[in-house]
Amino acid sequence: MPIPNDGLITETNRQYYEGAQGFQVINENTSGSATVIPTTSFTTTFNTDLIFGSDDPNNPNYALNNFKLYTSQTGAPGSFQEILGDSTSTPVVQYDVTGNTIYNVSPIDFGIGTYVVVQLKTLDGGNYGTTPAQLAYGNTVEENYGSYSYITLNDIVNNFMVAYVGVGKLISDVKRTDVIFHAKRSLQEFSYDTLKSIKSQELNVPRNLSVVIPQDYVNYVKVSWIDHLGVKHPLYPGGTLTTNPFENPVQDTFGVPIQDNFGSNIEGTSLTEKRWADNNIINKLQNFYNVNNQMNDWNNYGMNDYGYGRHFGLDPQYANINGYFTINEREGKMSFSSDLVNKLIILEYISDGLAYDMDTKVPKLAEEAVYASILHAVISLRIGQPEYLVQRLRREKTAKLRNTKIRLSNIKLEEITQVLRGKSKWIKH
Repeated sequence: MPIPNDGLITETNRQYYEGAQGFQVINENTSGSATVIPTTSFTTTFNTDLIFGSDDPNNPNYALNNFKLYTSQTGAPGSFQEILGDSTSTPVVQYDVTGNTIYNVSPIDFGIGTYVVVQLKTLDGGNYGTTPAQLAYGNTVEENYGSYSYITLNDIVNNFMVAYVGVGKLISDVKRTDVIFHAKRSLQEFSYDTLKSIKSQELNVPRNLSVVIPQDYVNYVKVSWIDHLGVKHPLYPGGTLTTNPFENPVQDTFGVPIQDNFGSNIEGTSLTEKRWADNNIINKLQNFYNVNNQMNDWNNYGMNDYGYGRHFGLDPQYANINGYFTINEREGKMSFSSDLVNKLIILEYISDGLAYDMDTKVPKLAEEAVYASILHAVISLRIGQPEYLVQRLRREKTAKLRNTKIRLSNIKLEEITQVLRGKSKWIKH
């Protein structure tokens, strides 16, 4: 029998890098190096849960599968064939969601000596092991890379219930739902200024100069456009230059908003947004610099229309030639200046860390701080708790959160000294 793995890593290198786990069907009483399994079922040990929709490629649910099942009589590369069913036959395989166990329900058994491989996949995969490119099937496998540095929120709740709740412990009894609530709130607060929760999207600016804000968007961190070399050019908010009005009521000749048959104001289009979209402010700036290089020509072009804040009396908030963006709260979109049309942009933003509910990843460097935050929240909201205890837990939470910020800041001495060398500083290290 294989030696049990008591460590935290349960996947083999083959599972981690290739997304594959192999079995060989042998008699249960046979000893040897092969995995001993029954001839009708086997259980995978991926960190990724298997998802089964259908074994019929013509069934739309087949696209929901995140794995493929292969068998071979010899185990040689290129000899594996995928097990598939069809709409007229009994399903060849089924998936037990509770235990990642795949079992054969067809009349044909796997047979003694059969090699079986479970391969995590994307839809464009082929026969297992035919080419090196087919060993790792892409997104399903790659989403698991680097996962050891994180712990799920569900595991944090389970660990808290085991380590901090019970007879003789600080918390004798607490509802699991309360722990989940406080864990989520802690993660939300940590995500804003502590955790590495910055996400990014690569988007193209269409002709309407607006892109939809991501589904889990909370606030932006940085917006840049990408040139043909892949280099980022920072964009800055245009909130001091223009705005996106939240309401655009249609008015009568006296300026009074007009209502529809249901008593609500009739909404029109924003003239502010239209004028901003029609105003190619960057091209006007370029024309100003190209045609007018002398100070006495400034008044001829007008400070407000051309190069505002970019010539004499430079205002740093407008010292930007890359373009501007605004947040359109009314439409839930991010709008851009007209010079950015068809440009490739990178939107870096923060989320609250709860987009995927209990499967949310928490850095292990922040794990202790989350426990301390939950513990303080539970005790502080209970009646009759001594104030000295509440304050002690509050100080522990603050100290552990501070340590987490230092750990996750990822400061490297070599990187700092390299930057300071460009500042004409004497560096001793």
